[in-house]
Amino acid sequence: MIAPPHGETPGRGAPATLLDDARGALDAAVPVYAGTGDAARLAEIRRRLDEPLRVAVAGRVKAGKSTLLNALAAERLAPTDAGECTRIVTWYRDGHTYRVVAHPVDGEPQQLRFDRDGGAIEVHLDGLAAESVASLEVTWPSQALRAATLIDTPGIGSLSEQSARRTWDLLTPTEDETPADAVLYLLRHLHSSDLEFLRAFHDTEVSQPNPVNAIGILSRADELGVGRLDAMDSARTIADRMATEQNVRRVVQTVLPIAGLLAETAATVTETEVAQLRRVAAVPVREADELLLSADRFAQRMPELGLTSIEREWLLDRFGLFGLRLATTLLRHQAVSTATELAGQLAERSGIGQLREVLTSLFFERRDVLKSRSALLALDALLRVRPRPGSERVSVEVERVLASAHPFQELRVLSAVRAGWVTGRGDVLGELERIIGGEGGALHQRLECPPEAGTQDLATAASEALQRWQRRAENPMTPHELAVAARVAVRTCEGMLAELGWGR
Repeated sequence: MIAPPHGETPGRGAPATLLDDARGALDAAVPVYAGTGDAARLAEIRRRLDEPLRVAVAGRVKAGKSTLLNALAAERLAPTDAGECTRIVTWYRDGHTYRVVAHPVDGEPQQLRFDRDGGAIEVHLDGLAAESVASLEVTWPSQALRAATLIDTPGIGSLSEQSARRTWDLLTPTEDETPADAVLYLLRHLHSSDLEFLRAFHDTEVSQPNPVNAIGILSRADELGVGRLDAMDSARTIADRMATEQNVRRVVQTVLPIAGLLAETAATVTETEVAQLRRVAAVPVREADELLLSADRFAQRMPELGLTSIEREWLLDRFGLFGLRLATTLLRHQAVSTATELAGQLAERSGIGQLREVLTSLFFERRDVLKSRSALLALDALLRVRPRPGSERVSVEVERVLASAHPFQELRVLSAVRAGWVTGRGDVLGELERIIGGEGGALHQRLECPPEAGTQDLATAASEALQRWQRRAENPMTPHELAVAARVAVRTCEGMLAELGWGR
């Protein structure tokens, strides 16, 4: 039976009724497609609503996708070399057992052997050609993977056209649902193929992927400053500038600088590595600076350090020149003394903390909205491509949910503002984005109040915002598109006041 209409109250996170509506529409479709080849697919879409959020990591070749994924997982799982498994879309899920399963293009899934000796997971394809494997599924008990299933994708612009096509097919399908609920897109320089991909991923309808579920990552940010200690400051300036460019704003929420290798190493640094770094830190500053001018110098000079060539190569692979300079400086000045303390400093300097905050604010607090949208998109695609007797009734319900759910209306407005279809003064549009959740779904973020703001302060701010947006919505001089957006903002403000218990 199709779920009856529900009211939604915007505010912190998504309302439970939105998931109920999505489940109701899917449940109504089950008898329509019973006994067909689509029944199992519907069941999978239904299960997806109860799974963690799916976050894909995409970008050009050598952008640092696997390294960033490892940093987010707080564990070295994904291989970062150019092995054949990096040409396959790989899913990393939380689970009770350690397992790797290959899903061939043709044929049944099969479990694969894998090794892990202090590094990333090394999967043995056991005679399978990489081109014949549609995806790999790695199940790994992990606290981080309980919050989000991570999807590692082949590089855009790969020399292997088939590998690159897999990423395009995964994130920009034409008739199927998008397997990812959100995307982190890694950029090193703004390349035309990056914008081409992101525009394909972007769509103005809420039932399609759009910029509100994409974040741009200025990856390997420490390399932009040639490994100088102030490299991340320079990278932040560049990222901030990119985030304000209109062609970038139309396809991603924001752009953040991340030193992925530093973040990955921060999650896994050992006391043995710290002991090796202390040897470098003990060298006089001028000599240490000369030693760390290049990778070749560090690998070959000063045999008196007592580090073997293998140990030096390991440190370079783990820290990079920027990380080596930063870690040895911290140790030299006794700002850190243990692996735990060093890990904290590396994580803070890498930008991974800010990324996690943004992920929480823009993705995880919107988890139900994003997952409901993904499920309804999948169902809508099935209903359009393979209609059956009774499917029209389900289509009406899907259309009702997409049209009436207020969180979806907020996403539409945010997408329209980013696309430049809603015009107005910069301060007005800035407030509009913030009110409808463009900078996070928490009440204090929407109302530009301090995190510690009390109920009275939040209610006052919401009431004042409500009056402003009511005036804009009712003003005959307000452009039509902005007036429509203003009415959405009005409902958002009313919902925030209701959440705060104002007027009860």
